[in-house]
Amino acid sequence: MNARAARLRRPLAALFAAAAAGLALTALRPGPAASVRVLAAARDLPAGTALGTSDLRALDLPPPAVPAGAVRSGAAGRVLAGPMRRGEPLTDARLVGDGLLRGYGPGTVAAPVRIADAASARLLHSGDRVDVLAGPPSAGPDMPREDDRWGEARVVVSGVPVVTVPRRHDESGQEGALVVLATDRAQAQALAGAGSALSITITCS
Repeated sequence: MNARAARLRRPLAALFAAAAAGLALTALRPGPAASVRVLAAARDLPAGTALGTSDLRALDLPPPAVPAGAVRSGAAGRVLAGPMRRGEPLTDARLVGDGLLRGYGPGTVAAPVRIADAASARLLHSGDRVDVLAGPPSAGPDMPREDDRWGEARVVVSGVPVVTVPRRHDESGQEGALVVLATDRAQAQALAGAGSALSITITCS
């Protein structure tokens, strides 16, 4: 009996040694690398894109590679302020809103303006400074054309920067073209008070 035990002792010792080595290697093996899931462009996207679910994909990045202001969710329906390349992480500065306006100083708001001439909007780019003019309304029975008050367009705001120009097919078939401007609140109120009946044109300053 002792001879048999002696014969088995060496194989058992080798087996236990191998098992111990395997357990040690498992304990020393590093775990999965930490990552942060963010949203990225699923394809090249132009400025003014109204983001849909097909425009974005999930992207796992190591924590040091996550850009400041990275967007992790809730981007559907937001509008891009500038173009993005496929695979580029989406940040708040790429979206029309508070993140985009951070560089314009305190009190700045994004003011959407619909201009009558859609072709002129295609000439604009983010950063262009423009004047917004309200054209004279059409003459009616109570508003004779010879009245000097209606003879010229009036300046509503002057020298304000363009934030973005959304693409035409993102505007649900509305007339004219939408332009988003960076203004203060008083200028935004003046633009809102211009009224939809007035013709609003933009001239680069």
